[in-house]
Amino acid sequence: METNAVLDLMWIIIAGILVFFMQAGFTLVETGFTRSKNTINIIMKNIMDLAIGSLAFWAIGYTLMYGKSIGNFIGMPSLFYNDTADMHNLFFQTVFCATAATIVSGAIAERTKFSTYLIFSAIMTTVIYPISGHWVWQGDGWLTNLGFIDFAGSTVVHSVGGWAALVAAFLVGPRIGKYTKGKSNAIPGHNMMYGALGVLILWFGWFGFNGGSELAISGDSANHVAGILITTNLSAAAGTIAALLLTWFKYGKPDFSMTMNGALAGLVGITAGCAAVSPGASAIIGLLSGITVVFSIEFIDKKLKVDDPVGAISVHGVVGALGTLLVGLFALDGGLFYGGGFKQLGIQAIGVFSIAAWVIAISFIVLFVLKKTIGLRVSEKEEIEGLDIHEHGMEAYPDFRSN
Repeated sequence: METNAVLDLMWIIIAGILVFFMQAGFTLVETGFTRSKNTINIIMKNIMDLAIGSLAFWAIGYTLMYGKSIGNFIGMPSLFYNDTADMHNLFFQTVFCATAATIVSGAIAERTKFSTYLIFSAIMTTVIYPISGHWVWQGDGWLTNLGFIDFAGSTVVHSVGGWAALVAAFLVGPRIGKYTKGKSNAIPGHNMMYGALGVLILWFGWFGFNGGSELAISGDSANHVAGILITTNLSAAAGTIAALLLTWFKYGKPDFSMTMNGALAGLVGITAGCAAVSPGASAIIGLLSGITVVFSIEFIDKKLKVDDPVGAISVHGVVGALGTLLVGLFALDGGLFYGGGFKQLGIQAIGVFSIAAWVIAISFIVLFVLKKTIGLRVSEKEEIEGLDIHEHGMEAYPDFRSN
């Protein structure tokens, strides 16, 4: 094997390990932003997303996504993928798949049956994510042929998880006490240190998420990867500052959870265009993402009355869509602001809305069937006393039972 090929393969593996570590970030964010009585349940869901996703994606999901295209819609399926020369790509794409699945966890935290969640996680990683991913990343998918740009997955990964989370949160319903007489009540999380550490781990892992999506690091790709890391970091920083300043102005004090979500929004927003926009444009995308996530979280919570404990729908679904659309404005090659007209923006809109429609429709069907059969939600007693005790038979903090 040539030296450059070894470098490229090693970079994909290292980037995949960074993305794997993001699962710890998601776990910490979700745990910190929810109550202590549900800590073990959230940890279990995140670990099981990774475990189920790894097996399901290897068993059939990878070939549904990357197999020879059937009608530009779905890959030719085969079981138990085992191409020795392609194991690095299987690993890298597996951890992406697990990321899409775990986004749903936070939006339905603290009231969802563990068994039902596991079933949906399996369907998400076996069918929902691979098929829409085929449209964009396989090479012959219908959105690829259209010219759709989503370099690292603002829509393919994040919006897929976000729209599934929206459907799930809607069908499961809000937590007990979240809404009284039409008013939204804050249900504070139990450990903001966990939340902050989770955000920093996700920010760190995102350099592998976006940088690794170059799928090479030799030759000119070395400079491409470096540029992607800069656009990723600038967008995250701008999103953080935008959310901080907006909430400071809006509420009189800089809001911690919104600021953390501003950082994640900046990361999600730049993921589609991290290789297609300039550093300056990436900062603008981060700024718009940080502002959008604040208003989106408030709208979904107070107007739609959909209970999302961690803001996953807004961070991943709404901002994922926004970031993908903004490629149509800011892409150096074909963007509206660079003389490309509205064509790319129109293509981006087709991709965003078609994938949203796919995910919302299939998620609704699956979750509605699960709701009518085995049920989505734990009992009132189980929810009040905590899912850790009733679903797992233990407490995360046995000496601290006040929260």
